[in-house]
Amino acid sequence: MADLSYLEWPFFEPRHRELALALDAWAGAHVQAGGHGPDVDDDCRALVRALGRGGWLRHAVAGAAHGGAGEVIDTRAVCLIRETLARHSGLADFAFAMQGLGSGAISLHGTPEQRARYLAPVAAGEAIAAFALSEPDAGSDVAAMACAARAEGDHYVLDGEKTWISNGGIADFYVVFARTGEAPGARGITAFIVDADAPGFEIAERIDVIAPHPLARLRFDACRIPASRRLGAAGEGFKVAMRTLDVFRTSVAAAALGFARRALDEALARATSRQMFGGVLADFQLTQSKLAQMATAIDSAALLTYRAAWQRDRGGRVTREAAMAKMTATENAQQVIDAAVQMFGGQGVVSGQPVERLYREIRALRIYEGATEVQQLIIARELLRPADARA
Repeated sequence: MADLSYLEWPFFEPRHRELALALDAWAGAHVQAGGHGPDVDDDCRALVRALGRGGWLRHAVAGAAHGGAGEVIDTRAVCLIRETLARHSGLADFAFAMQGLGSGAISLHGTPEQRARYLAPVAAGEAIAAFALSEPDAGSDVAAMACAARAEGDHYVLDGEKTWISNGGIADFYVVFARTGEAPGARGITAFIVDADAPGFEIAERIDVIAPHPLARLRFDACRIPASRRLGAAGEGFKVAMRTLDVFRTSVAAAALGFARRALDEALARATSRQMFGGVLADFQLTQSKLAQMATAIDSAALLTYRAAWQRDRGGRVTREAAMAKMTATENAQQVIDAAVQMFGGQGVVSGQPVERLYREIRALRIYEGATEVQQLIIARELLRPADARA
């Protein structure tokens, strides 16, 4: 059992503590250890349905009328859910996170009709959402986007590709960003909702990664969608994307915390049970030093993570704080998990062992939703802005 004393920190209200404890108990009963079987697509669909039935996906969308837990997304609740699920299963965390990220732009910018059509099924676990921003030549540099959309009467026609799209191949709809040309660079991008059965849309390729989850390259070939599926104003897609990422970037840090806490639990169990030279591994000062470093790295990341979540829930601007949290939590978790693998010796690299799975799970978090190097640029940019502009 992970140390849950951090739930007493002043960042949280009683309802947050109750949420984390209830989810921990639910996950222990409903989430498969290790997270998936031979068919990751089916397992992910099953996890989405289970999370919906359990009521946890209500926290991933906004608007009580559309199945949400509140009128706005509670960042601390989302972070606690992701941390708790990640400690049990990386795929369960993924299933929850993508429901939020995939529908987040609709929560923030959707018309009443769009919210009514898409959010309630997401919250119930009856529809799977996806967020399609990255392209082969436009990852961190969103302004390099080539996927284009042109207006034709009461429709838009999309042409181009997206890649590294989580839930690609199993999603029921995709929030897609395409260049519409109102202005150069990031100012000429618009967001759209594309149903999986839209004419001209196809899954071009499924992508296998070291921590299995549904991932694909998408192709749009004269893909026609109704103009009513546009999200927000034309040319403001970059703002839509950044606002969505601002909500969920801090939660990536929380998922990293969940992985790191599980690794520390495994390391403590190993250190106190592994017989060595007439004692146990934990008797050695080198082991004690490493455990101390691991615990300190986790707490320092947790403080940054929940500061950012608390500040956002108070209505504050958290661009710098979220970047600090995401960078620190993912990098620290990588170090903690690596130390746990080392403590297990040869057992640490046996396929299917908890620390081996964690080693594969954590690596992507240092890249997606802004790689560590991008977070460093964001932090520096915020520091260099005039103080009045940061307010």
